[in-house]
Amino acid sequence: MTGRKILIVDDESAIRDMLRVALEMAEYQVMEASNAQDAHSIIIDEKPDLILLDWMMPGTSGIELARRLKRDEVTANTPIIMLTAKGEEDNKIQGLEVGADDYITKPFSPRELVARLKAVLRRADPQINSAPITVQGLCLDPASHRVTINDQSVDMGPTEYRLLEFFLTHQERAYTRSQLLDHVWGGNVYVEERTVDVHIRRLRKALTIDGHEDLIQTVRGTGYRFSTRIEA
Repeated sequence: MTGRKILIVDDESAIRDMLRVALEMAEYQVMEASNAQDAHSIIIDEKPDLILLDWMMPGTSGIELARRLKRDEVTANTPIIMLTAKGEEDNKIQGLEVGADDYITKPFSPRELVARLKAVLRRADPQINSAPITVQGLCLDPASHRVTINDQSVDMGPTEYRLLEFFLTHQERAYTRSQLLDHVWGGNVYVEERTVDVHIRRLRKALTIDGHEDLIQTVRGTGYRFSTRIEA
């Protein structure tokens, strides 16, 4: 996981210096911005793997930048960890509600930060460096980000890909819509549970080659599961 690009966004140079040293010691590539405007430009141009974002900054606040990033489909999947001196519960909730993946209250130890950062990166990209997953001719290759059925290429959107990836790594277990939102969308509260149904339909449509749509099963009263056991 080392070598990933991390953007630090904080108006305090001392905080940026401390974070940069800790992250470089952990072998991450580090970029810095002191305000939201510069940060947004770097995010678009450099596409960091994760953003450490200060809550309170002059001009556009960190929470406003996080909201903007999560509303833009180009940057919506970039993980964000909020950094702030605010410890009140409602502020933590507000940060998570706009789509932040984690929340760390200052002061914190660099060691804790790096551990939390690694955990968020693992959640954001759980299949990094893993081998292809194959079930009954259906193959998902995390390295190339390709899906095939009996060597035929399958086209699907990024959300359907993440859904399929989750199902393939969690087979034979039923998940509620809420659980799928947490695992696949990252717990974004602005996404309604019925959105899951829409993407399940799209995923099934993409898997119609040789009847593989039947692997995505509806569990009445619960939600969905991926199973090779076709029920009558």
